[in-house]
Amino acid sequence: MERSLAHIALFAALIAVLGLMPRIDLISGVPITLQTFGVMLAGTVLGAKRGFLAVLLFVVLGLIGLPIFSGGRGGLGVLAGPTVGYIIGFPITAFVAGWITERWRNVPVGVAATVASIIGPMVLLSVFGALGMAYILGKSFSEAYLLTLPFLAGDAIKAVLAGFVTQTLARLRPSVVTSRA
Repeated sequence: MERSLAHIALFAALIAVLGLMPRIDLISGVPITLQTFGVMLAGTVLGAKRGFLAVLLFVVLGLIGLPIFSGGRGGLGVLAGPTVGYIIGFPITAFVAGWITERWRNVPVGVAATVASIIGPMVLLSVFGALGMAYILGKSFSEAYLLTLPFLAGDAIKAVLAGFVTQTLARLRPSVVTSRA
């Protein structure tokens, strides 16, 4: 139990730190950051339940005011901005990535983690992001979805890296990769 709590807290902290890395601001008001990489890893390494809880902890801490969202933002005000869909979608997409990684036991863990990161935090998160931007920016879903396209190339690289990191951890420290335990 203590080990699970420590992993959950560690991944919430990792996602927060990845938001402090230099970001690239786009015209949509949604920056490109490394936080989605942390969301991918939370799911693929910790599995569905623990990955969801790690990312949910991160989101709750940000919403109560800790400046851990991209650019050092925090508080409920972020829910009134164009990133709202991403913030809401983070825990759900970590769950999806973890669920896929857990279920695809007959596939090498690196491949399963890469595909899981593409389906969950890459594709599904784009839908959440577009829904949030459509609502906040007053655009149609199609118009808002076009605004998510600049993220896809970077997210594809992050998904491959998440697969590589998950595979490496599974080889070097198998007990850490609880998605395959």
